[in-house]
Amino acid sequence: MFGKMKKLLGSVKERVTKRVERRAEEESPSPGKVKETETIEAGEKTEPEEGKGKKDEESVKEERKERMESAEGEEGKETEGKRLKKPSLKERLKRVIKREVTITEKDVKDILEEFELNLISNDVAVEVAESIRKELERELIGRKVKGKSEVQKVVERSLQRALLSVLEPEREVDLFEVIEEAREEGRPAVIMFVGVNGSGKTTTIAKVAKLLKDRGYSVVIAAADTFRAAAIEQLEEHAERLGVTLIKGEKGDDPAAVAFNAVQHAEAKGKDVVLVDTAGRAYTDVNLMEELRKMKRVLEPDLVIFVGDALAGNDAVEQARTFDEYVGIDGAILTKVDADAKGGAVLSITKVTGAPILYLGVGQGYDDLKEFQPEWFVERVVGAESS
Repeated sequence: MFGKMKKLLGSVKERVTKRVERRAEEESPSPGKVKETETIEAGEKTEPEEGKGKKDEESVKEERKERMESAEGEEGKETEGKRLKKPSLKERLKRVIKREVTITEKDVKDILEEFELNLISNDVAVEVAESIRKELERELIGRKVKGKSEVQKVVERSLQRALLSVLEPEREVDLFEVIEEAREEGRPAVIMFVGVNGSGKTTTIAKVAKLLKDRGYSVVIAAADTFRAAAIEQLEEHAERLGVTLIKGEKGDDPAAVAFNAVQHAEAKGKDVVLVDTAGRAYTDVNLMEELRKMKRVLEPDLVIFVGDALAGNDAVEQARTFDEYVGIDGAILTKVDADAKGGAVLSITKVTGAPILYLGVGQGYDDLKEFQPEWFVERVVGAESS
């Protein structure tokens, strides 16, 4: 799940880290030229720098020998030896790498521009990829960092914040709060599902019915996709398995009338929720979309939920955009996410429509519906933020 997206984000983190680390080494004095000093006991006199420079190698060796001989016992020799030990190459390298540097535009510009293009090739909407790139620039440029591990943490946290920024919806939606509010008003909550054929809409409705039933709600399903006899048959089978009520019409019946009958039945029987299936629409067919708009006016649903196939990538994003323009969507459910390597649709739909992703379909079973949490997605593709 999201393997390609994770690899892409990991590559950006690694490239920026190496770039900044390399510049830190270039701007620092060479380890071989780092001034080497000796540790001298308190009270000992030090010679002026000029004097030290004039000493030849033999006199330095003789002086060290005298100091070592003057130390009492083995313990004294060991202590003196430690005091006189020069910093190793490894220690001097650590000093260089720990030097504080400021991340510049030059460090990240080309990497982030390439990253933006790679996001688009991974089915991320163009405006979303651009937004992520700009957010990363704001997060990184001008940031002071010290050491390789700190660079990695800064880049990782910047990626996390950039992704979370596009996953933040304009409006929050809680499915169960909506149902409870309708309950308090003494009526059933009406939830209308929209999407194209083959997106997994019918199966998703069955999963939501199971979820609600497990929470103690009574459910009615309206089989308002009267253009496909197979859709009605599918819902009949699901309703029988789940033990929920199905209201249907005949093929060719007015779908708005079928849905309205389901709402009336729910009101009469004191049911909690009506889940309305609609015909799969070719989102480029204006006439069909207008018909869907008419159904919404008749039903006045509490929620309109878009169901999209995550494997459709950017096409699913365009579907969501068009359905939102015609009927206004309150939330989205993405299906087949367990087989989605790119994650482009997950990353794009909220930014494009302003509506939150509510659930992800992660399998064929009725219980394979995962509540979507932006933090979960970000952790999966970037990694957990270090505390």
